[in-house]
Amino acid sequence: MTRFYLYLLLLLCFPSQALTVHQLISDGVVLQRNQPIPVKGTTNSQYVSLWLNDKKIETISTSDNQWIVTLPPQPAGGPFTLTIKADEERVINDVYFGDVYLASGQSNMELTMARIEEAYPDDVNDANLPLVREFTVPDTYRFDAENSDYVEGQWLQATPENIRQLSAVAYYFARHLHLSENVPIGIINAALGGSPIEAWMAKSSLKPYPQDIAAGEYYANPDNIKTTKESERKAQDDWYKNVNANDKGLQGTSWFSPELNDGNWQNIDMPGNLPGFNSGFAGVWWLRKHVHLNDIPDEPVILRLGRIVDADEAYVNGVKVGNTTYQYPPRRYTVPKSALKKGDNIIAIRVISNGGNSGFITDKPYFLGTDEEHSVSLEGTWQYKVSHQTSNTPSSTFIRWKPMGLFNAMIAPAAGFPLSGVLWYQGESNASRPADYSDKLTAMMELWRSRWQQPSLPFFIVQLTNFMQRQSEPVESSWAELREQQAKASNTPNTALIVSIDIGEWNDIHPVNKREVGRRLALAAKNMVYQRDVSYQGPKVLSVEHKDNRIVLTFDSELDKARIEGDLDHNFAAAGMDDAFFWVKATVNGNQVYLQHPSINKTVKLRYAWGDNPAASLYNREGLPVAPFELIVSH
Repeated sequence: MTRFYLYLLLLLCFPSQALTVHQLISDGVVLQRNQPIPVKGTTNSQYVSLWLNDKKIETISTSDNQWIVTLPPQPAGGPFTLTIKADEERVINDVYFGDVYLASGQSNMELTMARIEEAYPDDVNDANLPLVREFTVPDTYRFDAENSDYVEGQWLQATPENIRQLSAVAYYFARHLHLSENVPIGIINAALGGSPIEAWMAKSSLKPYPQDIAAGEYYANPDNIKTTKESERKAQDDWYKNVNANDKGLQGTSWFSPELNDGNWQNIDMPGNLPGFNSGFAGVWWLRKHVHLNDIPDEPVILRLGRIVDADEAYVNGVKVGNTTYQYPPRRYTVPKSALKKGDNIIAIRVISNGGNSGFITDKPYFLGTDEEHSVSLEGTWQYKVSHQTSNTPSSTFIRWKPMGLFNAMIAPAAGFPLSGVLWYQGESNASRPADYSDKLTAMMELWRSRWQQPSLPFFIVQLTNFMQRQSEPVESSWAELREQQAKASNTPNTALIVSIDIGEWNDIHPVNKREVGRRLALAAKNMVYQRDVSYQGPKVLSVEHKDNRIVLTFDSELDKARIEGDLDHNFAAAGMDDAFFWVKATVNGNQVYLQHPSINKTVKLRYAWGDNPAASLYNREGLPVAPFELIVSH
């Protein structure tokens, strides 16, 4: 069949749709109450009419196959039916009016309820809020122009069938607001893991950064995308083929086999890192452990392996029970009952390291059983053996993270649909280069407000949480600098900083306590959007002064002594003209903190909770933490 006749056949079988409606205006949509709503799409017809239930809103003439009808402001409520009539008819069912928020950023915003179910099972099992709804924007990018619509996507209710797919931060935020304000809450979830802020900015807002514009425009040429992908995919494929072909653990008697004689393997205490490779390891190593079971439970048995760097395959008595291809997700594998036996069981783990440290992350759960209370701990002695060592995995170009790409494809199509606010949780991917983050975030917020034609659109910025090892001495920290940049950007009008310095995890860039992040975001929205008299931020410094050989910090509200655990000695650091920081002793009295140190009179800089994972003990009586800060001390 020639290409021409194939094309004719496709047209006959799949005729073009004469009437389209923007993907956001689809079944189950939540539209912003009390605001005019643009309802738009394309059609071959000359006229389009819009109906809300049985009431005709307007009939308009189309232009260049485009149409847009403005739906007048509506109070909260529903369900309604939107009907669009042209040469054909489209009906949008289950429409509600409420408050709509755009949730954007990187993986901590994207992280779903499924990822935190282990920590908050009741929140998942009991979720049944059909008037909390989320539209998850498809992950895609574009560099040559802005998209006007999404190719797919649907509104999902926060019900048992859907809850695991929803953003955890956005769900907890929406749940709080829905229950307190008694209105439908819609979330447009446009977030992508690993994305830097530049990907969410338009070309116009990147004018001060020509190198960023050039980096994005390079991929406006589809040939450059194709060439980059093909060459890097081949290099990656060749690396993994080489690893698999040379992995001794997959040759002869497989190293996951229960029959393997592992008597010559070395012992290792787990969790921990592969020893003997201080400069990093790339390749494959295996671990084995004997586990004794007195009985086989009737309920599902879980092999819980915390987190593993980088990729793993897990076997129980020779049966593969799961695998994960990169380091961040928690390992939670269901073991078939048929794979277990009374007495001795063999657990074998194949670990692939792409280069660098490799191992089991500490302070994570490791067990075999139904849950941690009814299980066999897997911490302790394992046996291990390296099966293949090679060069580091070839690097990858994450094209989807390049400047402008995500704005053009994931943000621009939603511009113009009225919002109550924006939730912004991003910064980890910019933490290694924090210097210009405030300027870029401020420019991005200005751009988004302009594109939505909402100059006072509230932005709620989630500040980076605590992460990585806590240091025993004051040190410089790019994460602390990024937090300071976020705080600076939050000083713009109608912007709030959501402090999370106390609810992270030192060993996980994706901490599970999204419930508290959502609650603190909701507090800010109650104050700024709903004008409720609620506190949403911790105490702020009003003044700093020298007094009687000490520094006195005065805050705008009382500090809660009950929340201060131990001393505050490692909360505050001071430095003189040489920028060498030292810890200073701190005591609290009401809304003041007194700082003392023999060198305090020479202090010119003062820092609180400054570090990747700093001690941060100051709260107000509502349990909200003081934000990290750096101050210049005048003499």
